[in-house]
Amino acid sequence: MTPEKQNKYLILIVEDEEVNYLYLEALIEEFEDYIKTIHAKHGQEAVKICKDNSDIDLVLMDIKMPVMNGYEATKLIKKIHPKLPIVAQTAYTTKEDKDKAKEAGCDNFISKPISGKTMNSIINKYLKVK
Repeated sequence: MTPEKQNKYLILIVEDEEVNYLYLEALIEEFEDYIKTIHAKHGQEAVKICKDNSDIDLVLMDIKMPVMNGYEATKLIKKIHPKLPIVAQTAYTTKEDKDKAKEAGCDNFISKPISGKTMNSIINKYLKVK
């Protein structure tokens, strides 16, 4: 592994829909020199990945998923890594949904479909890539 590859940021994308995951990965692709992604298909898998990997720099958390939803997963991940930024990403964007995500411990909330501009702003807010 080359030194610059070791210094990449690591983003965990928690998304049960494969097409949504691929879309998010494509949005992040322009930062491929700086960012590597990991995929979890549900909240329980995300919690395990976070327990096993302290190198994660940012979590993009889907809210509506099977096995364990994003709210529960966020609460558990924040117990393990309280300072790890978690951004809820969901198609459900009522004030109640945003409040519930914040209560669970999410640091930010973005609505699907996510634009390239929104993804860039999230990456620039939580990671120092340029």
